[in-house]
Amino acid sequence: MARYGFVIDITRCNGCYNCVLACKDEHFENEYPGYAAAQPMTGQFWMKMTERERGQFPKVKVAYTAIPCMHCENAPCVAAAIDGAVYQRRDGIVIIDPQKAKGQRQIVSSCPYRVIYWNEELALPQKCTLCAHLLDAGWKEPRCSEVCPTRAIKFGDLDDPDSEVARLVASGKTERMHPEFKLKEKVTYLGLPKRFVAGAVVFGDIRECAEGVAVTLKSDNDMKTTQTDNYGDFEFEGLPENVKYFITLESPQYKPVQIAVNTNNDRYLGEIVLERR
Repeated sequence: MARYGFVIDITRCNGCYNCVLACKDEHFENEYPGYAAAQPMTGQFWMKMTERERGQFPKVKVAYTAIPCMHCENAPCVAAAIDGAVYQRRDGIVIIDPQKAKGQRQIVSSCPYRVIYWNEELALPQKCTLCAHLLDAGWKEPRCSEVCPTRAIKFGDLDDPDSEVARLVASGKTERMHPEFKLKEKVTYLGLPKRFVAGAVVFGDIRECAEGVAVTLKSDNDMKTTQTDNYGDFEFEGLPENVKYFITLESPQYKPVQIAVNTNNDRYLGEIVLERR
C-alpha cells in the first residue's frame, strides 16, 4: 500500500496560483460522497498560498509557499474528532467524513496549521482530501500537482524508493514547515525561506563593479564563502534567524573590509567600497 505525500519546492514556485484554482475547480459545487462535501466559493483554501516579501530595496524577493493539509501521521484532527469523524486511510490520507463530522467545530481549531475550514452553511469542517476520489479512480496525482507548470508541487509514494518524493526525502534536503509540532507531516518542503545577507562591492579607485572578490561569512558555529559576480554582487541565502555574523571581503591589492551583521532581518548591505592598499 502506498503512503502518499508532497514535496513542495519553494524555489520553483512563481506564484501563478494554478494549484489554488485547480483545487477550486475540482471541489467548488462538486460533492464527492464519502470524501467531501462541496467546497464553497469563498472563505476556504484547501491549497493555501502565502506570499512573503523579503529584503529591502533594491534587493527584494518574494517567496510563495503552498500550504495544503499536511496529512499528518499524528494528526490532531483525528484525536479531536468524535465517533471517527476524521480518520487516516491506509495510504496516509486524512479524511474528514462529511456526514459524521457535522457540527464538530472543534475539529477546525485542532489544526495547528490552520488549514481546516468551517462551512457555516453545512455546519461542517472541511479541508484538502489530496483528491482521494481521483486517486481511487486511477489518477496518478491530485489536481494541484497536475497543473503546476514549474513542478514545484511533487506528489508520490513516500514508501516507494523509486519515486521522486521518496528520493528527495531520503536525501535529507527536505524539511517540515513546523518540526516542533512533531506531527510527522507527509508534506515537506525544499527552500523554505529563512534569512539572506547580500551586498554589492565596488573598487573605489576605478569605481567599477568588483568581480571575483572573496567573501567570507562567519559566526561562532558556521562559515560560508562565495565570490562576487561580474556585477560585484554577493549573497548568502538560507541563514538561521537572529545570529551574529562577520562578513569579510578580500581582494588582492585592496584593503580587506569586515562588516558585522545580525540576521534578525533579511539584510541588504548596499554598496561596499574597497580601497587600494
